[in-house]
Amino acid sequence: MKRSKWIATTLATVMLAGLAAACGGKTDSPADSKGTDGSAPKPITFSWLVYDRPEGKVRTDWEIFKEIEAKTGVKVDFQVVSQEGLTEKRQIMIATNSVTDFIQVTTQEGREHGPEKVFLNLKDYLDKAPNLKKFFDSYPEAKAVATGPDGGIYTVPILEGDPEGKGFNFVWYVRKDVMEKDGLKPPTTIDEFYQFLKDLKAKHPDSYPLVSNSPIGDTGLYTVMGRAFTGIQGFFNLNPVDDKYAFAPYHDGYKEAIVFLNKLYTEKLLDPEYSLLTAAQWEERILKGKSFVTYFWKADLDSLTQKARAAGAGQEYELSTIPQFAKSGVKNYQYSRPLIGNVGRAISAKVKDKERAVQFLDYLMSEEGSNYLSLGIQGKTYTLENGKPLFMKEFGASPYVPLRRDYGVWYDNISLNNAKARDAWERGLDEKSKAINASYEKYIVPAPKQIVKTEEEMELEKSKLNNLNKFLEQKITEFVVGKTPINDTTYKQFLDQAKKLGSDDLLNMYNTAYKRTYGAK
Repeated sequence: MKRSKWIATTLATVMLAGLAAACGGKTDSPADSKGTDGSAPKPITFSWLVYDRPEGKVRTDWEIFKEIEAKTGVKVDFQVVSQEGLTEKRQIMIATNSVTDFIQVTTQEGREHGPEKVFLNLKDYLDKAPNLKKFFDSYPEAKAVATGPDGGIYTVPILEGDPEGKGFNFVWYVRKDVMEKDGLKPPTTIDEFYQFLKDLKAKHPDSYPLVSNSPIGDTGLYTVMGRAFTGIQGFFNLNPVDDKYAFAPYHDGYKEAIVFLNKLYTEKLLDPEYSLLTAAQWEERILKGKSFVTYFWKADLDSLTQKARAAGAGQEYELSTIPQFAKSGVKNYQYSRPLIGNVGRAISAKVKDKERAVQFLDYLMSEEGSNYLSLGIQGKTYTLENGKPLFMKEFGASPYVPLRRDYGVWYDNISLNNAKARDAWERGLDEKSKAINASYEKYIVPAPKQIVKTEEEMELEKSKLNNLNKFLEQKITEFVVGKTPINDTTYKQFLDQAKKLGSDDLLNMYNTAYKRTYGAK
């Protein structure tokens, strides 16, 4: 949808006065950041939209920005909103072409609204921005998702994962103390996983051994079990075996996955409220021993263990992991963190000093600038061990809390390289966490590259995907809880309805867009 239509239909009553004040640099300094005599950089201020994170509010006295200002002459004027209000604020700013000088947007927003002169075309300045040029030369995916239909480059996508595709996020949790007390061995196959849950239920009849924090999403029960039985992550995704997009319910094994989940539900091995649980209710079941097995972010393993002990579970309480499993003949894998994120830093097309703004962004992409945003200050937030950064040990197992709160480091909407921060964090993990990483390493494969959709493809996705996902979640839940019997007839009806809602159209679109973006192999 064109910006003019968006304004006319959704934002006719928006008050613009307060937003207009947030855009445009506050000085008319020339583009050269230094004086003619080579003196210190001339001062300039740029506005920047951010939100307050739970770890700590945005501060004006973070030391890294004092250091950055001393090096560049740039003072950052953070425009702070709530986390809940960030998306709406950003969308209003885009629709009214009143974005802050620096702003984090989705790469899709950059491609769509950059050509409308909302965001600065960085391609015009790459000859004066060596770090930006090197970045786009080094990461073709970043260039692909940042490039608009007119060939302009409008965002600098965030780096999320390592180029080798090794970093990952999720593991199977298990109550290690309970497993050892009951004399159980870690399961390695789907059949062993079923028997493992049966044994836990026999030892603890009042429990529901398996619990899930959500039916869908990265850690969702349908996502994890669907992948284990079909090799497809989620409903639509790239199949790592043939490098083509697939719709999981079309694949052999998806019906079997639903049958398996129904068996777990019927035998009370799966929490009967799994599809309705809030995050707090899921956590309570894990902390209080009502459930023993779940699939979740590996970063929360130790913090949940400590939380349970502090709540009276006893010092013997310990969460650990069990191996990832898959049906025989199905690739047993987990996608790594994506290399390139789906958001990026953009500069307002209305910024007063365009060259100076690009110079500043180029500095933030340099090793020194990137280190400030992702690591902080050497000797205060991180040290070097064998030449590689390591966060200070006193920050503990969750260094991102003090880093974000006290230093503004690794802060969402500010950092440009989350991969660098994660690398420093994981290098300082305890031996248990390193062993877990090593045990899962064999399952990790590089995440799919993002695809660039045309306006028509985006409209197709908007018109069909949400309704299809709702139907899939609802119908699979009906199968699992026994509301709808699972047989060849009902499963065919399930697939037929999915097709009516657009599964074939979406699948063809994803494969077409993927081939167009990166070329057929």
